[in-house]
Amino acid sequence: MIPALLAAAPALPLGEAGKYVAGAFCAFVAIVVIYVAIMAVRLQRMNRELDELSATLREREQAERAETTR
Repeated sequence: MIPALLAAAPALPLGEAGKYVAGAFCAFVAIVVIYVAIMAVRLQRMNRELDELSATLREREQAERAETTR
């Protein structure tokens, strides 16, 4: 059924359709690149915040150990 439907669907001539296909592909690739860049920035920010939290936790643990040994 699907092959018959595809065979009956009108198609653009290859020369004219190629421009649209190339444009759609370029737009898709641009969106993917922008998305990956945004995710990379968010990942860097999260890693930086995690490092800061780890350092704060280490400082607190050291302070608690110093108080308990007194």
